Amino acid sequence: MLWSIISTAFTVYSFALIVYILMSWFPGARQSAFGEILGRICEPYLDVFRRFIPPLGMIDLSPIVGIIVLRLAESGLYTIYAMIF
Repeated sequence: MLWSIISTAFTVYSFALIVYILMSWFPGARQSAFGEILGRICEPYLDVFRRFIPPLGMIDLSPIVGIIVLRLAESGLYTIYAMIF
């Protein structure tokens, strides 16, 4: 039960990141109310990776690394959860 809630939270946040990334392809999408809410949720997490990974021209790789790290964290937490319970 507990793990399903944690896993769902990771999945929802991953989808929020993906939607936020895709919104950058549409002019004005991030300035909408929904885009600003997603920005407040996603930007603090993505800023951590942007400090270490500079953009390559117009391509920002930090969201890809952020999603990979999020998935690795979920996997690590599952391993810890499985050892405890």
